[in-house]
Amino acid sequence: MRLILPKHIVLGFAIVLGLIVKSSLAHAETTVLAGGCFWCVESDFEGVKGVRGAVSGYTGGTTQNPTYKQVTKGGTGHYEAVRITYNPATLSYEKLLHLFLR
Repeated sequence: MRLILPKHIVLGFAIVLGLIVKSSLAHAETTVLAGGCFWCVESDFEGVKGVRGAVSGYTGGTTQNPTYKQVTKGGTGHYEAVRITYNPATLSYEKLLHLFLR
């Protein structure tokens, strides 16, 4: 037995599914925080409800594509930083900063 659904039901289902996916991907904010060791900051935020991602990197400085060794040695002007993407409906920027500064 083969189930055949009318086209308007299939289309309606596809539209609703698309809206759900779009809604879950939308409403993201991004901030960059520098706090010494980026691995510690990154790991602290990866488990926070509302955080979608935390990526380590460098901010500031003039050296193109600096290595970890160059930055930690000093003189490049770079700081270890973490780019945090979060959902502001779940986690406010103020709460994010509170967690960072605690």
